[in-house]
Amino acid sequence: MNRAEIIDQIHKKSSLLCVGLDADINKIPPFLLELEDPIFEFNKQIIDATKDYCIAYKPNIAFYEALGPKGWISLQKTIDYIPNEIFTIADAKRGDIGNTSLMYADTFFKTYNFDAVTLAPYMGEDSLTPFLNYENKWSIVLALTSNESGGDFQKLQLDNGEMLFENIIKNISRLGTSDNTMFVVGATRAADIKKVRTLVPNHFLLVPGVGEQGGDLQQVINNGRNEDIGLIINSSRSIIYSGNDEDFASKAADAAKLIQLEMSNFL
Repeated sequence: MNRAEIIDQIHKKSSLLCVGLDADINKIPPFLLELEDPIFEFNKQIIDATKDYCIAYKPNIAFYEALGPKGWISLQKTIDYIPNEIFTIADAKRGDIGNTSLMYADTFFKTYNFDAVTLAPYMGEDSLTPFLNYENKWSIVLALTSNESGGDFQKLQLDNGEMLFENIIKNISRLGTSDNTMFVVGATRAADIKKVRTLVPNHFLLVPGVGEQGGDLQQVINNGRNEDIGLIINSSRSIIYSGNDEDFASKAADAAKLIQLEMSNFL
């Protein structure tokens, strides 16, 4: 999916919402466990309930690979079920030496046909370039994450006065372009989003942490938007686990619609 298609979805749906499909076998409604593929059935109903309110889905790969071969099958069925016009993100946080990264890129861009994959930049340029060679595919690089200890290393000050996350953003923005590279900036770092936006005025930002983690939607949008809006804002648990009975999907729809309506006030 290219940049123009993402922007088109934002305006058509008046939404920046990405729904995280973190399908935990221990948290999905118990009645689904009787089915042949409970993870896929859970995802299917969540997708049916939320697809009118979101522009992206983001399966966290850990929840699928933890289940072994069955989990990967559930993931493939999920990706195949998501409507083509909705952006898909493999939240895999990969990053390794060149030939291994090439295999990871093939895994998520060829085998599973995701539009994007999240990447850890610690191993440097040659761990990222294999992902950047795919047309209309996106590398979403971790910059400033929403977890409590994210700043332990990301906010280390370098000799030139920059923080590590700033240096990462500046260097990777030169490696890729605003048409194939995004950055992860957590919603709980809302005050820093404005700084990130000055470093990469044209790039999209993937912003997790709205909902259960306490990120403030208004602050994120006010500090992070650009001329193309430039934001994809993820919410996972507060949507997909809104209910735990037969009506779980309708409750997920209500939660997604509520966030989308709030987002529409800023678009």
